[in-house]
Amino acid sequence: MGKFFDHMQPQHREFIERQKIYFVASAPLSANGHVNVSPKGLNSFRILENNKVAYLDITGSGNETSAHVLENGRITIMFCAFDGPPLILRLYGQGRTVLPGDAEWHELITLFDNVPLSTRQIIVADVDQVQTSCGFGVPYYDYTGERDQSVKWAENKGEEGLKAYREEKNRVSMDGLPTAMF
Repeated sequence: MGKFFDHMQPQHREFIERQKIYFVASAPLSANGHVNVSPKGLNSFRILENNKVAYLDITGSGNETSAHVLENGRITIMFCAFDGPPLILRLYGQGRTVLPGDAEWHELITLFDNVPLSTRQIIVADVDQVQTSCGFGVPYYDYTGERDQSVKWAENKGEEGLKAYREEKNRVSMDGLPTAMF
């Protein structure tokens, strides 16, 4: 049975800081809408406070999380132990999008090292519940490094190419919801 906390404990923070991958889930309000789950890496996650986190969101083929948090705010972030003792940790909360033109952007972006050209926004989540569970069914995996395809892809597109791509692919969610990008 899982354990619930109203904020991240020191052991939760330590666990999160050791992880190389995490998963972000969001969903529209519509019962016919699609639930989205996205894997994230690239040292893109930061703990801001015991109840506030942020991550760099890079340009991708969709922009579901942005659309969902704009519509309803709901977000879940999950970490799994793929090495060491088993553990699953979920952060439940309300998310929002911070764009490069927003006042908060300048403060947040300095928290990240090696910001990829493909960074389109920062997702900030106010965490209202933390859950841990056993993770006994999660297999072991070895971390062998980060992929560089997204960096090379963005460099090849350039700033103008990225703007055009986002206009084409990131304006609305797959369910037709607007994103915070536009």
